[in-house]
Amino acid sequence: MRITIADTEKEFFNLVAWKIAVEIANKPDAVIGFSTGRTTGGIHSALAEIRKSFPFDTSKMTAFGLDEITNVSRDYFGSCYYMILNEVIKPLSIPLENYIMPPNYSDDFIKECKIFEKAISDRGQVDLQILGIGENGHIGFNQPGSPFGRTAWVSKMDEELDKRIRRETGSSPDADLGGLTLGIKNIMQSKKIILAANGKRKAQIIRDAVFGTVTEDNPASVLQLHPDCEVILDSGAAEIIKLEI
Repeated sequence: MRITIADTEKEFFNLVAWKIAVEIANKPDAVIGFSTGRTTGGIHSALAEIRKSFPFDTSKMTAFGLDEITNVSRDYFGSCYYMILNEVIKPLSIPLENYIMPPNYSDDFIKECKIFEKAISDRGQVDLQILGIGENGHIGFNQPGSPFGRTAWVSKMDEELDKRIRRETGSSPDADLGGLTLGIKNIMQSKKIILAANGKRKAQIIRDAVFGTVTEDNPASVLQLHPDCEVILDSGAAEIIKLEI
């Protein structure tokens, strides 16, 4: 596991974005997994700016989202489909047929998980998976306690996130909101992984994930076992580990 620390948040966003851009430039048919959230939004914006200044071919690459919220519309601005479509696919001119996401609605999400996995594996091994990290160590919707050997599945939604999504979408109290996510086993099969984190609020969980015990109680800790994982941080997220490296 390699650790790279940027001096500023802007430098952090650009550093991760350049890693993605170089991957695509070096391998035009690359298969790249994207994540959504406050951290990755800044990365995607920086990536779009890089492509404006230094155009590279995206017509053959495959992009997919790590996870999705079940039983909300794709038109909901908080859906993973919507965010990646508008932050990555459109700005980078990636053909829509090369954008892989699970459905938001289904009568059989177990079946959809298998279809989602197959759609990605049919494109070849994942060349680069970009991950954010939750303050409890979650990666994707793999919350603490998620088995390391699990493949794609539908996890329970975090209580606070569940409340926010229901408020923003007007979802019925009976609507079954969950997180369809690639499992930790899927993530670990990626050729390369970048774990990106910014802000002081992530400093403790980054320290625990990078230097702590590898445990299912902290899903991100499993990345210590990956053969090619880089942790990229801004100075805030690195505040604690800077004392240990």
